[in-house]
Amino acid sequence: MDASITMTVDGREHTLTVDTRTTLLDVVRDHLNNWSPKKGCDHGQCGACTMLVDGRRVTTCLSLAVAQDGRDVVTAAGLADGDQLHPVQQAFIDQDAFQCGYCTPGQVCSAVGMLDEAGGADLSDDEIRERMSGNLCRCGAYVNIVAAVRQAADGAPDGRRS
Repeated sequence: MDASITMTVDGREHTLTVDTRTTLLDVVRDHLNNWSPKKGCDHGQCGACTMLVDGRRVTTCLSLAVAQDGRDVVTAAGLADGDQLHPVQQAFIDQDAFQCGYCTPGQVCSAVGMLDEAGGADLSDDEIRERMSGNLCRCGAYVNIVAAVRQAADGAPDGRRS
């Protein structure tokens, strides 16, 4: 069974006809040719597919596209403002918070959503790890990912607390 849906992805509105069983991840990748979100485990366990839906982080391999009708979806590719990277994206570069880079778009979206959820709270490194625990990095770049999230949270270029 097909359904017509309209959603905004990275600032552009799209109206699509999709099979009602299609995930948001597959719609963004296969119908909109946006390769930023990655398909990892396809079971919601690795977080590689994380996008922001109405500002909240969502594992999109488990989310049906028809449930997102009318919503605003942001991928890691949509976080930048033209040539100006989002502070979390810049922090990942500054802190070398990726190795193979496969999980990076999901990590970046999750970090943006997590920092919004925290509402400016002073987060310890352990709390950052716990809040980011839904995103797995098989390369083991967690130390640098925590430093990047810390840099974005504190605005400190070296990711250390002032």
